Amino acid sequence: MDYVWEILPALLSGAGMTIKVFIFTLLGSIPLGVLVAFGLQTRFKPLTYLINVYIWLMRGTPLLLQLIFVFYGLPLIGIVFERYDAALFAFILNYAAYFAEIFRGGIQSIPQGQYEAAKVLRLTKLQTIQKIILPQVIKIVLPSIGNEVINLVKDTSLIYVLGLGDLLRAGKIAMSRDVTILPLALVGVIYLLFTAVLTLLSKKIEKYYQYYR
Repeated sequence: MDYVWEILPALLSGAGMTIKVFIFTLLGSIPLGVLVAFGLQTRFKPLTYLINVYIWLMRGTPLLLQLIFVFYGLPLIGIVFERYDAALFAFILNYAAYFAEIFRGGIQSIPQGQYEAAKVLRLTKLQTIQKIILPQVIKIVLPSIGNEVINLVKDTSLIYVLGLGDLLRAGKIAMSRDVTILPLALVGVIYLLFTAVLTLLSKKIEKYYQYYR
């Protein structure tokens, strides 16, 4: 236990970076994913083509490769990011593509009659989206969004490739220094606590949206 208390501050410091990347990725990727999903519903073919290419690239290549490309590749064409900014940029673009596909499925599941009813009520397109479509879409996609959020917690460990001090990197340093696997066991416990909290929160949000049934 003395050893656990000795390495815990370093692990918690790394967990702070993990949580930071997690929160800001969600704040950036979910709204962007919603916009991209609605962009896919437009009849402007060049826009939908570009969006589909973007989603194909983000979903078809590993996130680790995208992180390396953003930080080490973009400077070749004059675009330079700091390590943290590069990680955040890559994570937001990657997860926005996945969220866009999730929201697209939710949007397409809404019956066409609801759009027609909104026209009869003389609602604008923005009012239709805000008051009729989005509340139902959110309820439909919540389980899928919850799964992606939990995946994001684990994917944050990939930022080690950019030299950022996240939770997993802190555990690896302690393990290499002290020649014991205990730090990684503690890292696993902390990740499990994160996912447990997120799972409970996800279930509460799903329960809140049950009134749409």
